[in-house]
Amino acid sequence: MGTTVMRVAQLILSVVMCTFGCALLACGFSAVPIGEIHYSVLVAFGEILTFAGSLIGIDYKYRYKE
Repeated sequence: MGTTVMRVAQLILSVVMCTFGCALLACGFSAVPIGEIHYSVLVAFGEILTFAGSLIGIDYKYRYKE
């Protein structure tokens, strides 16, 4: 893959992970517990995705600073 494709893929991955992580955090706080999945699992996974997406975004920012 070319450098441009990798840059775009990294940026898209970062945005998707942060967005999905924030959505899971919102679902974890607003969903009524119905016994299928505990809200703490949603919150924990949302925090992990948000953190990982942030790290990828920070890496992108400093690696491709122009």
